[in-house]
Amino acid sequence: ISLATQTLSHQMPLATSLDKDSIREAYEDVRSDLTDTEWAVFKFDGPQIVVHDRGQCFEQFRQLFGDAERAFGYIRIQMGDEMSKRKKFIFLTWIGQEVGVIQRAKMSTDKALIKDVLNNFAVELQAGVEAELDIELFREALNRAGGANYGTGIRDN
Repeated sequence: ISLATQTLSHQMPLATSLDKDSIREAYEDVRSDLTDTEWAVFKFDGPQIVVHDRGQCFEQFRQLFGDAERAFGYIRIQMGDEMSKRKKFIFLTWIGQEVGVIQRAKMSTDKALIKDVLNNFAVELQAGVEAELDIELFREALNRAGGANYGTGIRDN
C-alpha cells in the first residue's frame, strides 16, 4: 500500500449507519402522551448514529451540544393557550462551530438517514451556537409554522 493510499483511506469518511431500533424507541418515547420524556439527542459513535440521551428539562437538552460535535435533537413542546393545548415537535440538526468541512458536508446525507425514523415534526431547525438553542426561538418557529395563534382574546390597543 502506497503512502498516498494510506493517507486517502484515513480521510475517507465511513458510511453512516443508524441504531434504528433504539432511535425509533426514543422517538416514540418523546411522542408518547404516556411518558414525561420531552426530548431525545442523537450523536455519532464512530460512523453510527446512536441515542445519546433523553430527558424532560430543556436546560439539560441545550447543554448536550458541543462546539466540535454533530448531533440531532427531537423535542416536544407544549403549544397553544388555555383553550387549546397541543404538542408540537421539532427536529434539530446541530453542527458545532469547530466541525470540519468533510463532516459538515456529510450532514445532509446523515440527516436524511435519521429523518427516515424521526419523520413526524412540525419544524426543522439547524443550529451551531449555543444561543440558537433557545426555547423561545423554538416556540416562535412553531408559531410561524402553525398558522392561527389566538392567544387570550385580550387585545393590546
